[in-house]
Amino acid sequence: MKRLLKHLAVILGVVTVSLMATYLGLAVYYHNAFTYGTWINGIYCTGRSIQEVNDELVKDFTYEGVTVEDKDGSTYVISAEEISYQFDFKKALEIYQKRQNPWMWIESLVGGHKVELAPVVSYDRKAFDACFAALPFCQEERADRERRVEIVRTPKGYELVNERTDVLFTEQAKGAVLAAIEASEREVSLRDANCYHDLELTAQMRETLELWEKLEDFQDCGIVYRMGEEEIPVDASVVCDWIALDDNGRFLLDEAGEFRLKEHAIEEFVENLAAKYDTVGASRQFLSTRGDVVTVEGGLYGNKIDREAETAYLTEAFYGKKREVHEPVYMQEAWKKGSEDIGATYIEVDMTEQKMYYYVDGVLTIDTPIVTGNTSRRMGTPSGVNFVYAKQKNRILRGPNYASHVDFWMPVKGNIGIHDAAWRGKFGGTIYQTNGSHGCINTPRAAMEQLFDMAEVGTPVVMFY
Repeated sequence: MKRLLKHLAVILGVVTVSLMATYLGLAVYYHNAFTYGTWINGIYCTGRSIQEVNDELVKDFTYEGVTVEDKDGSTYVISAEEISYQFDFKKALEIYQKRQNPWMWIESLVGGHKVELAPVVSYDRKAFDACFAALPFCQEERADRERRVEIVRTPKGYELVNERTDVLFTEQAKGAVLAAIEASEREVSLRDANCYHDLELTAQMRETLELWEKLEDFQDCGIVYRMGEEEIPVDASVVCDWIALDDNGRFLLDEAGEFRLKEHAIEEFVENLAAKYDTVGASRQFLSTRGDVVTVEGGLYGNKIDREAETAYLTEAFYGKKREVHEPVYMQEAWKKGSEDIGATYIEVDMTEQKMYYYVDGVLTIDTPIVTGNTSRRMGTPSGVNFVYAKQKNRILRGPNYASHVDFWMPVKGNIGIHDAAWRGKFGGTIYQTNGSHGCINTPRAAMEQLFDMAEVGTPVVMFY
């Protein structure tokens, strides 16, 4: 029994000595290397030297420079190459390794050590200063006393120029960019880095800001005129022309301190709107079926705005702060609104070619010869854009020394209309020059019957030579 115990004691002693030797050996081994279970920036470093780990970290690390974002969202790049940026992990690795206790390597058997180390950075400071000074926002730097607060007139209306808010503190911005480079960060926002500040205001500047608040509200108009396919906003760019000014260009205010409008300002706006979009009797450019663009002037067809009603509406809408899309009140309406009011369904009367065409949604539906007014007797059919204002059957057309029965009658301008003419055996050519009508548009019966059935009252009639 004693011999057995003695034998076990010897074995235990040998094992203990072996374990101690192994532990001490590993401790000595880790003295100049990273201990068991060490991971740095995702790289396994156990037993490896500082130089070995540094070489691998340098190989995997890239830095192309920093992108600087200003308050407006514009971005500018200072590249690593421009500032001779260099990096190395050796110093950081040395510091971290010194913090490791090689004699306590056994603690790493559970969990290990995982760390992220940043490289030690160096760069050319003079080159950085030059790159930073060349950034656009540094070019705009001015003395604080030069920064103004004033109301200015622009094509968009009155606007506030306030150069005392969001002022960049250049040195603070420079420090933020430097810090980003030294931390090898790829982006830096100057706003997030609190590099913008507001400057103190004078009493006069505060008065200007108070006036601007009232002016901004006054010129804010939400009315949008719908003129056919066009929309005309009555916004600040329009209202700014309505605001009354004194001889020195200063705003005129009433006794309550409110802005005043120029006399007849709204009325003049409506007049100008009507002058542009009223088309009754207007001159139009028309692409004829024969292929050329003709100028057609005059006629009864078109839109005509009710100027008095619109002046009253706009005055009430402006002061009432209405916000809406508005179609004006018309005294006369065409099939389409806006400057292009003929549309794709119309009757075309080409008096030079002595042809009449009827288009439906842009598709030629009727193509017929005609006879128009007798030009030798000064009864030529007048040109212009008119419209079918009635439709009648079995009508007696009367005039000096004549009374003619027609089956289909479509007047387009006064006593001038489109109708069949049973007394004619031929149409087209040059008949109109010597044997034309009294001004009407004589049409073969078959074509006239078809046109009468298809065309509606209100259909535009484009008449030209």
